[in-house]
Amino acid sequence: MGFPGARLGFLAAAVVLLLRGGRAGSSSHSLRIFYTLVLDSNQDVPQYNVVGYVDDQLASHFDPPTRKMLPQVPWLLNVKKEDLHFWDFISQRVSTTERRFKSDLAILHSYHNSSRGIHSWQRMIGCQLSKDGHKQGYFQYGYDGEDFISLDQKTLTWTAVDVRAQVTKRRWEAEPFITQNTNNFLEKECIQLLQKCVLYGKESLLRKEPPLAKVSRRIQYSGMETLICGVYGFYPKEVDATWRKDGEVWEQDTFRGGVLPNSDGTYHAWLSIEVDPKERDRYRCYVDHAGLPEPLILAWVEPAFVINFGLIAGIIGVVVAAVLIAAGVTVYIKKRGRNVYRAASATSQDFESPQMS
Repeated sequence: MGFPGARLGFLAAAVVLLLRGGRAGSSSHSLRIFYTLVLDSNQDVPQYNVVGYVDDQLASHFDPPTRKMLPQVPWLLNVKKEDLHFWDFISQRVSTTERRFKSDLAILHSYHNSSRGIHSWQRMIGCQLSKDGHKQGYFQYGYDGEDFISLDQKTLTWTAVDVRAQVTKRRWEAEPFITQNTNNFLEKECIQLLQKCVLYGKESLLRKEPPLAKVSRRIQYSGMETLICGVYGFYPKEVDATWRKDGEVWEQDTFRGGVLPNSDGTYHAWLSIEVDPKERDRYRCYVDHAGLPEPLILAWVEPAFVINFGLIAGIIGVVVAAVLIAAGVTVYIKKRGRNVYRAASATSQDFESPQMS
């Protein structure tokens, strides 16, 4: 669902957080739920959207016409075998959140005197569970596309991004049960739901697809070179890719493009480094991933000259055709020349005969 005119930078930043890669083989799993309510003063009905992600996969979304949260991956359908009313319960909770969001926006409008125009209220809640048992929760809000307020789990206090959010911070901290309920959800309910998702979706979520990698080169006008290490088709998203000079990690002059999803559910990434052509052979790209038995070590290699017999045959064919055409034209000209000469001779005699008589 689109939200014309709304600034959704907060949601974009949250998605980047979701897709950010970590160390190879970290085997962490995450559950994220994104809520967005957009209110346009020129429209009677606000736009409400909710999507849920398990790791990198879109797992569920809210369908406004039916008021239902619908699973988007086959393995989530199995949850009904354990709890027949699971999706009805989730749908009811999401609908309740929409009513609360409308109330929150009304309060914000009264605080900031901004009732006209288009405004958005967003929330990202989620949790992450590492293989070693470490838990981490996320609970943050965005207003009009910008960070607004978030929960600090260590201190159980709310962090206000700017002066506007201070009013909300004071109001929420004046009611301790808000913070307690939020933290309990992150530490217990969210983690339990994540564990259930990993159990049902293990064939998809726990698979390992090793990356392919290649180093390419781009020559700069300054005389320097840019070496680009491309890493393709890997899953899970955690990958450790570095440039190394003489075997040591070399972050200087290194630029990273991030870890991004492919349409087939795998990921790709790239990192580049600027080097002096004279020192090019000292650099290697190291790629480590859970799907690899050992890290890949790659250097730029001069492309081998490959004879293209098809192209050569085509060129020879064109040359031969050109020669034949040229030979044909020559023969035609010679024959045509003889015919013209004979015709001219005959004509000359015709004109000369009367004069000789």
